[in-house]
Amino acid sequence: MSACSAGGTGGSADVGDAIDPASMDDAPADTITWCAQKDSSGAFTAIVDAFNAEFEADGHTLELLEFPESTDEWRNQFVQRQEAKSDECDIFGADVVWTAEFANKGYLYDLTPYVETRADEFIPSTFSTTEYDGKNWAVPFGTNVGFLFWRTDRVSEGPATWQNAYADAQQAGGILYQGSAYEGLTVNFLEIANAAGGEVLSEDGMSSAIDSPENLAALQFMVDGIEDGAAPRDVLTFTEEESRRAWEAGQAGLLRNWTYAYVLGKQNPEIADSFEIEPLPPFDGGTGDGSGILGGVNMVVSKYSANPGAALKAVDFITSAEGQTLAALKGQAATLSDVYDDPAVQQALPFWETLERGIEQATSRPVTPVYSLVSQAIYENVNRALSGQLTPEEALEQADSDINDALNTF
Repeated sequence: MSACSAGGTGGSADVGDAIDPASMDDAPADTITWCAQKDSSGAFTAIVDAFNAEFEADGHTLELLEFPESTDEWRNQFVQRQEAKSDECDIFGADVVWTAEFANKGYLYDLTPYVETRADEFIPSTFSTTEYDGKNWAVPFGTNVGFLFWRTDRVSEGPATWQNAYADAQQAGGILYQGSAYEGLTVNFLEIANAAGGEVLSEDGMSSAIDSPENLAALQFMVDGIEDGAAPRDVLTFTEEESRRAWEAGQAGLLRNWTYAYVLGKQNPEIADSFEIEPLPPFDGGTGDGSGILGGVNMVVSKYSANPGAALKAVDFITSAEGQTLAALKGQAATLSDVYDDPAVQQALPFWETLERGIEQATSRPVTPVYSLVSQAIYENVNRALSGQLTPEEALEQADSDINDALNTF
């Protein structure tokens, strides 16, 4: 909790209030609380220590408040505080898909005046995740993107298309992905659907566009993959960890997963020298670009912070090259292009060139204040199609109805 509120305007701000970047220079001495998902890598703690070493003499102290590792719990902890108009969290590490929802609910300060001075520093795809309703509500901090993994002792080269990947899987023991009914399946579906040329929402974001020939082609492809054995039925219960562990145990030759799985795989002596990764491939016959879907965390400032100037000062440090380099050395992918030029980062992330290329090519998930409901409509109905409860046509029709119902709630 902030120690003092001198000079602060938090708690009385109107939706959309912007922080003057100059307020960082004369912000009252204070303790700023950074609320974040559990710091399992130690990256956040390293940044806190560096900030305090630099600014404690000026009276600024940064403290880390860790929330549970579960994404739902992480989000709920912040939402509960914002609904109570609590000043406990001055700044928050927010999943990139929460920007529109949190901004629409009035939880956040508008950071446009600050962010627009740094726009050119960030990889463009990551910068786009800060935008909603013509404003920038966050600062890119850590990013993530899915990759296609393959065992070099089973697959001769990286598949050129999704169709090639599934064909290789038939001969290499299968392809694993995250097929359980949760956010991970939404991402897995969108990666193939986007490559096929599909969209989720209309251009104005006010109606569903999911019931399309392109999305049907993608979903039918995934269903066929289950039915012909290219992907085992076990994937219908898999999240990231189940799929990673099964792949490392040799149960399949191909895997779709995030960057962390590469880092852990290279630490496993049984497979470290027998796998490679590449950005996700295009869909044969599709009109999309074959890019992945961005994950990651942005930094936001709570509207109820008692000292928004000092809060922005902390965000400025956390998202700086120094802060992001410290995080990258712990395995977090940076949103700043220059961080990848650091030899120490290149050593810590030896796949940095592939990683940077994948991030540059990636796209954001649908931007809407009701994203969680839109995602639920996707993953529940895609899972029903994959499990044979609905035909692909029925699944998309139901998803279309569910998404439109969600959009009508705001």
